[in-house]
Amino acid sequence: MSSETPPWGIEPVPDRLRVLGFLDSTLLWGNLSVSLLVIVIGALLVPALSLRDALLAIVVGAVAGSTLLAAAALIGADGRVPGMVLLRAPLGKQGSYGPTVLNIAQNLGWSTFELIIIATAAGALSKHLFGWQGTWFWTIVFGAISWGLGLLGPIGFVRRYLRKFASWALIFAMAYLTYWAIEKSKLHAFWAAPGRGGFPTFGQAIDLVIASVVSWTPLAADYTRFSRSRRGAFWGAGIGYLFPTIWCIGLGILVVLARGIADAQSLPAGVAAAGGVALVALAAITIDESEKAFADIYSTAVSIQNLLPRVSQRLLITLVSAAATGLALALDLGNYQNFLYLLGSFFVPLFGVLLADWLVAGAHYREQDVFGAPAFRFEQIAAWVVGFCLYQWLSPVGPNWWTKLVAHTHPGYVSFTASLPAFGASFALAAAGAFVYRRVRSRPAIAEA
Repeated sequence: MSSETPPWGIEPVPDRLRVLGFLDSTLLWGNLSVSLLVIVIGALLVPALSLRDALLAIVVGAVAGSTLLAAAALIGADGRVPGMVLLRAPLGKQGSYGPTVLNIAQNLGWSTFELIIIATAAGALSKHLFGWQGTWFWTIVFGAISWGLGLLGPIGFVRRYLRKFASWALIFAMAYLTYWAIEKSKLHAFWAAPGRGGFPTFGQAIDLVIASVVSWTPLAADYTRFSRSRRGAFWGAGIGYLFPTIWCIGLGILVVLARGIADAQSLPAGVAAAGGVALVALAAITIDESEKAFADIYSTAVSIQNLLPRVSQRLLITLVSAAATGLALALDLGNYQNFLYLLGSFFVPLFGVLLADWLVAGAHYREQDVFGAPAFRFEQIAAWVVGFCLYQWLSPVGPNWWTKLVAHTHPGYVSFTASLPAFGASFALAAAGAFVYRRVRSRPAIAEA
């Protein structure tokens, strides 16, 4: 690689590589927010909710989630180290290993999901044009493309790929998909129709949207460590992710209401059937989808480096790409709704801990705070666990064996959001723990003085 886009590891990024400005950050997060997997989240909200309630849940969830993402981006720009390495400050060096393993698992899962949907979309396009679907072939092709983008690194990805053509192709694709959905929509009838009730409730819908955004918070610092300023990282991530998320999920509602398409794997075939310009739009969004696979693969490799800092980043990107491609060939997409909720229950309270500890530290982490951290900070780990347990008690999510276990605690099954109470509980406990921790750590210095 050239010196412009080196495979930078876990050390703080030097000033010469802090080159991504506000526009770069906006392009990056705007592109990462658009996905076929995000679009079909809208299909999970209706007809249980009315169109009006579903749109309100999208806006509330997107604002809350994007605010958390923007704060994570700011902290990453301040710390200049990857997300999982940054967690050494609030959780301790070895305490950060637990979230790291979870983040590796979620990123590998997302990489697999993305490659499955990319191959499905490419297969639908190929079948319409050539009469041959070849999903396995497209899985391998886009697995290789994602690997190549991963080797570019964040700087090369933004400057060589997003700036030049990918962002324009994405705008065209989204504009056409919106027209394609609205063309068959009876907006007045949709607006007047009441919700049928059931799952999800309004609060659960908010949680679903928040979870789709917050799943990026552990990754934010992997990219914003290359930002020129904290302000550019904050506003770039917040604005870049907010509006496309509202657009995408809102579009998903129209797609299910007007076109009757309720899952990600059916959407490409439905678009391809329209022919003409629809095929160009489908090709554009298929190529754009590889950006999400890039981000997940790159961040998986960087997260592994928190555990194995001396292993080559290039080698890790190659291994992760191969693993994600292999899983995509072997698995079906299935229903990933519970996967999103489970991610929210882990990462929403975890970010509450990070934000509280960072604020008590003076809204700045020194290099010593990260690399000189103790093995464990049990008070902050406990704050995270409390937030996770509260989320699960308010809204049990996960595999059947887990929800059956949680049922013994007589959970609340609340109709309002579980994300915000869980975040608030972890934030408050972590702030108190951080205050005590820093007072105790400062006593020897005061005594010596």
